[in-house]
Amino acid sequence: MRRRLVPAAALLPLVLLLTACGGNSSASTGTDGTGSVTLDVGDQKGGSEAILRAAGELKNLHYKIKWSTFTSGPPLLEAVNAQAVDIGGVGNTPPVFAAGAGSKISVVAAWHGTSKGDTILVPSDSKLTGPKQLKGRSVAVAQGSSAHYQLIASLRAAGLSLSDVKVKYLQPADALAAFTSGKVDAWAVWDPYTSQILRARQGRVLTTGDGVTNGLTFQVAAPSALKDPKKAAAVKDYLTRLRRATAWVHDHQQDWARVWAKDTGLPYEVALDSVKRTNSTRVAVAVDQPLVASEQQIADAFTGLKLIPKKVDFGDFVDTRFNTGLPPSTTPAEN
Repeated sequence: MRRRLVPAAALLPLVLLLTACGGNSSASTGTDGTGSVTLDVGDQKGGSEAILRAAGELKNLHYKIKWSTFTSGPPLLEAVNAQAVDIGGVGNTPPVFAAGAGSKISVVAAWHGTSKGDTILVPSDSKLTGPKQLKGRSVAVAQGSSAHYQLIASLRAAGLSLSDVKVKYLQPADALAAFTSGKVDAWAVWDPYTSQILRARQGRVLTTGDGVTNGLTFQVAAPSALKDPKKAAAVKDYLTRLRRATAWVHDHQQDWARVWAKDTGLPYEVALDSVKRTNSTRVAVAVDQPLVASEQQIADAFTGLKLIPKKVDFGDFVDTRFNTGLPPSTTPAEN
């Protein structure tokens, strides 16, 4: 049976899922647990709260979790810097830009997964067959996002630089419209956009971030919260629960896809594709020196392009106290 193409408008709810692009809104979504200590947690739609709830990890909390949902990573980290949020989850690039801005943040936990969902997409009828052919072509990407660095790294691997392509800095909603209407030649983006475009047969993968980006995601805390012994204890327990919940996803992919689809409005098939390609591959790893070195490469790349105003020492923005018992950050992701 011939598949009906999904119109671009049907993809717009995915804007709620962004990990690393712009946006400034947040909303309080409720409180879990009991006790005198409240941990203010920044989240994104279909993120930590949904995973913890689906995995049954929000039971028997001896402290309160107050949830606030953000549209993306940068405003979440702005809230961490302002001490409005104690901890929250983001991708591999927002902490670099926050560090470049001198924000008060500490990376306290990390997960390593494949980068197969981080892609450069081209229309299904495109004549392009490899990243080298992007020279002189227009590419949509969200500035300062994980996809931005993936584009830089993929071009570098092909012997090109960012100046060799016509970069169109577009947030995903606008990039989606430009891509599906043929106004750009390619789109650098991440899951679940990748899964949505592929499922709708509106494009194909030119190249992925696998092997060129680090596949890391983070929990980032406010240093002021970590200085409070009671809040630090709550952070430790929260991270333990989140690690168990992430492991639960690996063994319950269909269950999680159903929850994720309901929470975000994603079609179930798209959610499951993304879970299989990306979400289920994530393994909790230590915040260690190889991780710092990998993030430093990202920081240096953006500094070199003058997108970050000054040299960043990423090692100044990590806290390793929660590493106990975790494998190194270089642990291979589940494929």
